[in-house]
Amino acid sequence: MSAHTAILAEDELVLRGELRQHLSNLWPELRIVAEAANGLEAIRLFERERPELMFLDIQMPGLTGIDVAQHVQGRCHVVFVTAYDAYAVSAFDAGALDYVLKPIEMSRLATSVARIKQRIDTTPPQLENLLRQLVRGAVPREYLRWINASVGRNLRVITVDEVLYFQADARYTRVVTADIEALIRKPLKDLQDELDPATFWPIHRSTIVNANAISGVTRDLRGRVLVRIKQRDDKLVVSDAHAHLFRQM
Repeated sequence: MSAHTAILAEDELVLRGELRQHLSNLWPELRIVAEAANGLEAIRLFERERPELMFLDIQMPGLTGIDVAQHVQGRCHVVFVTAYDAYAVSAFDAGALDYVLKPIEMSRLATSVARIKQRIDTTPPQLENLLRQLVRGAVPREYLRWINASVGRNLRVITVDEVLYFQADARYTRVVTADIEALIRKPLKDLQDELDPATFWPIHRSTIVNANAISGVTRDLRGRVLVRIKQRDDKLVVSDAHAHLFRQM
């Protein structure tokens, strides 16, 4: 029996690598035949490879995952990858496709894989009504856009786009930008729930990094994975639990 085939379409490189790694552990027989970073590329690769399954990030530049699903429906099974619960609940309840929430959790992905395996040998469904419902009814979640942080005795308003990384510091959280270091009176764990998981990635129990601020990955003499940060000389330790995110970088 030939292996089943899939395409991963996700514009976040780190997330795509994480999804690939998890799938290889949960479903080693699944063959990833191509990877796309945007919707147009996903459609081009679909027409070339004709996979049985596509993992589609809903929020991609150019054509969205919903646009791609519209194109491939009836010819390919679809799994949505999304940070937005509103999309996921509708998709899952419909039963015609599955979803993976960002940040990816192995238990949730394992459930999705089990469901997909049950129907991958069946004819892929038409998704017209479901996709119309998703476009009409889903509202993206609002994530934190700015924070008030203390720089010495002064209060500074910092947009989250400026932040290179957050790091736990006793009862506070350090906020590090290219120019300053500030403190906020909020535990890192609570802050993580307010950040967009597509952009801010936990790399250690004490560190959350802006994926757009990563300039490279290296190892120290002890073999630990280190993330280099743009605009600073900082190197941040990646815990073993998160090291797999950077194996493809």
